[in-house]
Amino acid sequence: QVQLVESGGGLVQAGGSLRLSCVVSGRTFSAVTMAWFRQAPGKERQFVGRINWRGDSTYYADSVKGRSAISRDNAKNTMYLQIDSLNPEDTAVYFCAAASYPGLLSRPHEYNYWGQGTQVTVSA
Repeated sequence: QVQLVESGGGLVQAGGSLRLSCVVSGRTFSAVTMAWFRQAPGKERQFVGRINWRGDSTYYADSVKGRSAISRDNAKNTMYLQIDSLNPEDTAVYFCAAASYPGLLSRPHEYNYWGQGTQVTVSA
C-alpha cells in the first residue's frame, strides 16, 4: 500500500503563493506517476498537474499553466506543488494522487492512491 499525506494549505490573499507538499510512505516505489487534483464545493475533482517518476516531465491543466510548478524529491519521498498568482477561483481542497504505472494520466480513476486533501482558501 501507499499512503499520501498533504500539507501546506491555508488562507492566502489573492495574488499570493502557496507551496503544497505530499509525503509518500509505504510502498513508495509504487508511486510512479504522481499528480495534484483539486475539488471546490459542489464541483467535480479537477486535474491540476502531474509528474513522472524521474521528475523530468510535467504537465499542467490550462487553469494553472504558467503559474504553477510540480516537482518531486524521491530521496525525501515528497512531491510539491507551487502555485503563484493565486485567485479566489483556486479555492479548493487539494489532493495528491499516485498511480503505480507511467502514462499520460489526468483523470481521477486512473490513480490508485489518494491523500486526504489540504484546504486552500484564497481571499479576494
